[in-house]
Amino acid sequence: MPIVKSIEQYKGRTMKLVLDEGEPVFVNADIVLQFNIKSGMSVPAAAIDEITAADTRRKARERAMYLLDYRDYSYAEMVEKLTATYGEDIAFDTADELAAKGFLNDRRYAEMLARRLCEGKMLGYFRAKPYMREKGIPAALIEQALAEYTDTAPERAAGLARKKYMKYYEPDDRKAMQKLKAALVRSGYSFGEAAEAIELLAEEE
Repeated sequence: MPIVKSIEQYKGRTMKLVLDEGEPVFVNADIVLQFNIKSGMSVPAAAIDEITAADTRRKARERAMYLLDYRDYSYAEMVEKLTATYGEDIAFDTADELAAKGFLNDRRYAEMLARRLCEGKMLGYFRAKPYMREKGIPAALIEQALAEYTDTAPERAAGLARKKYMKYYEPDDRKAMQKLKAALVRSGYSFGEAAEAIELLAEEE
């Protein structure tokens, strides 16, 4: 059974546990306090594994909170992000903890993304949906979030046309109008929504 010969400060809050056998163990000072580790104490090998696992979970939690400082993440996105470094089990455990505390919320994230894509970027359903899917948001939440913007799609398409595509708006030029409609369809609107948008532009004339 290894014995802790000394506990030394290594770097910042990282502590170096020097054992009488094997390699030293590096853990955060909070883990030393949590497990009440002291010089001279015997530590079973299983306990060392538990200590290092607890330190890895702490690192995963800190990494997740660092990421969330910059933007929201879906549950699936966070798991994928953490798995590469900390392994799948710890990634899921960390995501579960953050979700339970409200730091991860797929519904809130879906609503925020839908608002940014549909209102901010004026994109249609068929562009917004795959983008949200790539972010790991469940399909049902995507549909619920985008449903709010269904009725206003023609108005938003018309707004996008005014902002970016009025060079194509030539009612007497069939090819130009086809380009306008195609540009709106590429932005995620259906052919019907694009046609309605063009009607709205015509009414303004």
